[in-house]
Amino acid sequence: MTTATPPRVAEHLPAEHRGALPRTAREVRFPRGIRRFEEGGRADRFRIVRSGTVALGPRTPDGAQTVAHTAGFGEPVGCSWLFPGRTWCRAARAISPVHAREFGAGTVRRLCADDPAPGEAVAVRVGRVLAHRLHVARTLPLAPRAPHARGVPTRDAPYASAGRRP
Repeated sequence: MTTATPPRVAEHLPAEHRGALPRTAREVRFPRGIRRFEEGGRADRFRIVRSGTVALGPRTPDGAQTVAHTAGFGEPVGCSWLFPGRTWCRAARAISPVHAREFGAGTVRRLCADDPAPGEAVAVRVGRVLAHRLHVARTLPLAPRAPHARGVPTRDAPYASAGRRP
């Protein structure tokens, strides 16, 4: 099975809205193995990958990180900043050295609030990224080490054992 190329946020923004975002960014680099976000942490920034690869995924009840998606060139890392609650719903770890542009979430939200046109463009593009990631994630098999995959209910996945007897 092949999957579509993941949407890239910046290249899909209309030309008239691309100029403001780069002025708010800073260049960041981090080595392989570094965790950049932890599930449940405060979502106060996001990054667009320029080079390298970042693994994104939830933690299992035993603390291991699963990989639901890998983000590469042009893809955003961290979309939770856009939604109320503003907490990371995934962990993010560099699986190769990463160079990215980092954006302060508050600054970008203010920019979008000041001018609804780029705000809508950003929201639509982030929505497309999330839809793509959900589509890819639903095709992945359940991790065999996850208790809910074996029919054992957990606090986060009580529905997984529906219809099964423990």
